[in-house]
Amino acid sequence: MNSTLLPIHVAAGGLALVLGAVALLVKKGGTIHRRSGLLFVYAMLVMGISAAILGNIGGLMAAYFVVTALTTVRPVSPWTRGINVAALAVAVGLALLDILGGAKAFNSPRGLLNGVPFGMLFFIAAVMILAAIGDVRIMRFGLPRGGPRLARHLWRMCFALFIAAGSFFSIRERVAKILPEPFTTAPMRALPILLIFGAMFYWLWRVRRRRPLPVIVRHDPMPLIAAAN
Repeated sequence: MNSTLLPIHVAAGGLALVLGAVALLVKKGGTIHRRSGLLFVYAMLVMGISAAILGNIGGLMAAYFVVTALTTVRPVSPWTRGINVAALAVAVGLALLDILGGAKAFNSPRGLLNGVPFGMLFFIAAVMILAAIGDVRIMRFGLPRGGPRLARHLWRMCFALFIAAGSFFSIRERVAKILPEPFTTAPMRALPILLIFGAMFYWLWRVRRRRPLPVIVRHDPMPLIAAAN
């Protein structure tokens, strides 16, 4: 099974990186943004589910973020409510696993667990706890309107893209198979990660510091988010 799933996982991850970059760069709310964003969700789900089957729980994290980002801009329905309840359970479970993994890594001689430093594991656990708190608020008070709703969608999509980019660029040997030698140095491999977070904070600033922006949801299969002009 591994020999079949691994190429699918790698292909989906590469496609997700491209589609995520497109969604970040194009005009928000436009057709290209909506279609590339939805395809990004599909690619991330394939990547995440295949990673989970291969034994990497980080794949569930990627799937969690894209699904909850998508339900944020979907019409509220029994289907989306059920998805949000299941997503909350996933977020809490992943947070607990990351806390336990961080503690185990902290007590190890090198401070690592499967090559991941304990600080990163605790960071991911903190993000999952914050995400779970956001899910609880949505379940209690409903989806916010305007800027806060866009912000929830944006940061979850961007964090999913960070997971995909981090899983690729964190390993030099993996990067060297695709990119030339100058792009395999630590600073060059860290650059895409910094750009993703830079773009995320930029758009969060745009939607929170300016007037509330409406979230327009069509009744067709594609959610439409008003552009932050």
